[in-house]
Amino acid sequence: MKILDFHRSFLVFEIDFVKKPPRTVSDTRQNQHNRARVQIDCRCQITDPRGRKTDYFLGESCKTERVGATRETGVFIQPNADFRPVLSKESGVIFKSWDRNNKGVMLVPPSLGPQPERQMIKTREAFYRHKIQLAHVNGRALKNVESIIRATDEGRPLVARTEYTVAKYRVLLEYPILTFNVSEKYRFYQTDTGPVIYPELNQRHTSAHETFRLAFSAFSQPDWIEFIVQKPTPVGGGVSVNHYSESVQVNGCKNTIFLAGSR
Repeated sequence: MKILDFHRSFLVFEIDFVKKPPRTVSDTRQNQHNRARVQIDCRCQITDPRGRKTDYFLGESCKTERVGATRETGVFIQPNADFRPVLSKESGVIFKSWDRNNKGVMLVPPSLGPQPERQMIKTREAFYRHKIQLAHVNGRALKNVESIIRATDEGRPLVARTEYTVAKYRVLLEYPILTFNVSEKYRFYQTDTGPVIYPELNQRHTSAHETFRLAFSAFSQPDWIEFIVQKPTPVGGGVSVNHYSESVQVNGCKNTIFLAGSR
């Protein structure tokens, strides 16, 4: 079957300050036009209770920057934030994390208010143009522990799929296995990889992307998985930070490991 080739799949979004003023930036001291390409880290397919499917894609992490800034101005914005986009064709969420939550960094123009840690967007409103470039390779499901360990020891690329149902929604996550543990002595394997998209679909929402969180995932069996979810986490003095602090187990799921690029 075909699986996503994560090394050749990208989110592409184009900013043009003249043709469509952006709604996601906090500094205009940069080139007025830029097209960004961000490698994809995870695919999340949501099937709603009426059977409609939407694919969302998590982009790789980067830092908030001024594109094409002069040496005197500097590239990295201060205060600086971790940045990750999640986009579908029509909507998405931009994750930004500073040294603490509610930092009060203002969007441009300031009438848009402070930048939230999770900014919900409509892609046509946020960007001048955007597209999702997807590449696929053949994938072969590994059926037993021995084949999983053998592929690991041979240095083969592995991709995982996790499927489950929550609140009448069907969730399919597809993501590369970046960190992996195996033992032929105990016939054991365990993923420890991410971030992936974790949808909290049992929360009240009008659109699925409103429920998205970042998470790392781990599984060692085909029927359950544990997520460590990024949440606002108190650190004292009324201050919180975004930290991977909440463990959630999903039982009754289906975890599959694929050998990527198989013939």
